[in-house]
Amino acid sequence: MARMSTERKSNPRKKAKKSPPRKQKEALRRAKKIPAPQRAAEVGGEKLTFNHAMVYAADVRRALGFYRDLLGFKLVDEFHHEGIPVYARLRAPGGDGTIALHLAGPGTPLASDGVRLYFEIREVDEFCRKLQAKGFYITQMPRMMPWGWRHAYLNDPDGHEISIYWAGENRMRKTVMRVAKEVEQPPAAKRR
Repeated sequence: MARMSTERKSNPRKKAKKSPPRKQKEALRRAKKIPAPQRAAEVGGEKLTFNHAMVYAADVRRALGFYRDLLGFKLVDEFHHEGIPVYARLRAPGGDGTIALHLAGPGTPLASDGVRLYFEIREVDEFCRKLQAKGFYITQMPRMMPWGWRHAYLNDPDGHEISIYWAGENRMRKTVMRVAKEVEQPPAAKRR
């Protein structure tokens, strides 16, 4: 048997790692000591909070009929100009969240592509049936979505998109696809 040498042969393809020059090492040490900048939301020890969403309406009275009378929001504040409501602030019936309805100026487009208001309620199906009984059209009746939340979709009188939903125990799960698929399966398929 041939004896192997314990000496390493150099491999010309592998380059030896060089340590950075002293000036580079010192610059790296100084850079590590610089604190990361604070995020704007944390400046001064205070945190940014969400106050309300402003919903522009062609007719604030009509919008009040939807948000207050159909969805059950409570009127907090209202402002009239020449006898016509031009602003109303409403609080959600089940929490502290508020929305403000504001009269849109003449010719102002009301389309809000890319924005949807979300309202949560445990009994999504029952809530949507009550809306339908009052003659309101729902664009998508409640159904389990792939992310595990039950959603219904509709539009307010000015065309703003709204989702009525319930997240339940799936609220903070990162992966709920399996749960949603199980819920959509017929009962016989679930027992297997």
